Amino acid sequence: MRKQNEIAIGLDVGSAWTRVFVLSVEGGVMRYAGHGVTQSKGWHRGQISDQTAVADSIRDAVEAARKASGYQIESAVVGVGGPAIRAQQGRGVYDFGHSRRIGREDLAYAVKLAALAPREDDRALLQVLPQDFTVDGQPPTLHPVNVECLRLEAHTLLITASAQEHQTLLSAVQQARIDVEETVFEAMAAAYACVLADERAGGVAVLDIGAHSSGLVFYDGDSALYAIGMPFSGEHFTRDISEVKAMSLDESEDMKIKHGCALLGLTADNIVIELPPMPGRPGRELSRRDLIEILEARATQIFQYVERFRVDYSRGMSMHEGIVLCGGATQMEGIVEVAERVLGCQARLGFVRGVDQIPEELATPEWTTAAGLAMYSARLKQRKGRSAGPRFLNLFSNRA
Repeated sequence: MRKQNEIAIGLDVGSAWTRVFVLSVEGGVMRYAGHGVTQSKGWHRGQISDQTAVADSIRDAVEAARKASGYQIESAVVGVGGPAIRAQQGRGVYDFGHSRRIGREDLAYAVKLAALAPREDDRALLQVLPQDFTVDGQPPTLHPVNVECLRLEAHTLLITASAQEHQTLLSAVQQARIDVEETVFEAMAAAYACVLADERAGGVAVLDIGAHSSGLVFYDGDSALYAIGMPFSGEHFTRDISEVKAMSLDESEDMKIKHGCALLGLTADNIVIELPPMPGRPGRELSRRDLIEILEARATQIFQYVERFRVDYSRGMSMHEGIVLCGGATQMEGIVEVAERVLGCQARLGFVRGVDQIPEELATPEWTTAAGLAMYSARLKQRKGRSAGPRFLNLFSNRA
């Protein structure tokens, strides 16, 4: 077995696939070291139904990553997603009692106070994301270190998950004998891997469409303005085909993968697709135009929701850098074009950036979240000694 170096592990426990991404960190440089993937078991409609089966899937993926990398894997940063992810504002007020200059520790303390904002009893706190600070009632500023004041106010975005679902996932990971370094919202992890600081500065959204749920996060400069888990997923495309065309889910998934496109007119649509006969049912024909119309309607609806969240909850921010699409469902032909049409901004697929020697097979939107989780783990290791609990992400990092 290879000598143990500083390694960082990302564990993406999806409802369709369980992925493990291994990084070797040397002198601040992150290099691909190995990966493992296995089909997930123990899930039903995006929720854990059999904790032991989920733990078995995690063990299989971890073992594959161990063999590929040569490293013993004992801990990981774990992704959390699903429609139960929510965001709320946090406000922390720190009265100094007398006028003095603000230190970095004062900013951290004000953020901690903001993290104490009331929330529902069934919510688990995932991340505390500083947005800006107010000094003595003046307009908000990003980094008021050395400014003299009496009263410092921190504004944060608090990302929460269902406490029950969060604990069930943690228990499954621990049952697989993996220590959890931290849990991170999957869309944020994807953004960490595929969005750079200069792109955030212009305003950008990241949408991670998984098999059974989607995650969305909006960035404006160094601030995360809003984040949410959405009940739309790759499975919805499949179910739409199944319901409209009276096909089984397996047949519909096969049609989506082989012939799917999310935008009419982008590819040839005057094709008739032959459906093979099944036991007790003769063969049939399906117009590809009909198939595309079904998929386009669902894709349009998803991006209409993104636009609504941008206007209603993200201060109507301008997405000058567009939207970045991650997750397996975003590889469907035409989905980038639908995003641009509905949102009126540029769109692109999210690929891993900042990792040396990553193999071509992992240069897909499916692996962006797992890689981002590993990159976040690497960052935690570079900041050893910090207190336990949700991390206060640095406003001035070159990562999300």
